[in-house]
Amino acid sequence: MARLPTILLKPGDLPPYVLLPGDPARAARIAERLEGTKELAKNREFHSYCGSYRGVEIGVISTGVGAPGAAICAEESIKAGARVLIRVGTAGSLQDSVVDGDLVVALGAVRYEGTTPQLLPIQYPALADPDVVGALWNAAQTMDVRVHRGVVVTSDAFYQGVLDLGIEPLSRAGAMAVEMECAALFCVAALRLVRAGAILAIDGDSRSAAAGVYNPNRDVVGNAVSQEIDCALAGIVRLHAEEFEKQQRKS
Repeated sequence: MARLPTILLKPGDLPPYVLLPGDPARAARIAERLEGTKELAKNREFHSYCGSYRGVEIGVISTGVGAPGAAICAEESIKAGARVLIRVGTAGSLQDSVVDGDLVVALGAVRYEGTTPQLLPIQYPALADPDVVGALWNAAQTMDVRVHRGVVVTSDAFYQGVLDLGIEPLSRAGAMAVEMECAALFCVAALRLVRAGAILAIDGDSRSAAAGVYNPNRDVVGNAVSQEIDCALAGIVRLHAEEFEKQQRKS
């Protein structure tokens, strides 16, 4: 059976639950938390692993930076067997109440990027699956973390040029944070009839980062990434248990 062209996996290589960090180093970091971890493939920014956590089989693939790579990774992950996709990423705050080291569970994403308009009409919302949102949120409530939930912004641009990036109106509208992949993940999941969600660690204030004031390499960020990995893994265990209960009720 031929391997998929970009992530270099075959159909059936991935379990239903797959975590999608952007950073390949974070993918390796998550893989270290699994039991019986096996490296599957490495191609470009797409580094993949599988293993188990509390008896649940879990896949991990890094998407790299930006919506195009995330869309490719999501499409091919689904072909390889994924049915629940969870982004485990970082984001810049858009609210004074959302500070460095906090976590955000995304309810949906503003499609402020160039990939999803080529997939779906712009009127179609990029929404996270409510069961995935609930599992991530409830998992976070059992831990000693600061967590928010709300709409995030998915943008292509990181540093500001001569044009205004346009994030201030979205901040005033209540968007929690800005990142670069959620909308693509949510839209591909909707198209392919699978579930998706995201949990994000805040690594700075995007309103100042756009002008170049940005340092994600701090302990507060590293700790938040560890916390979001904990939440994502615990969330998958919850989702798996809920699915098992549904099957039991049907039988």
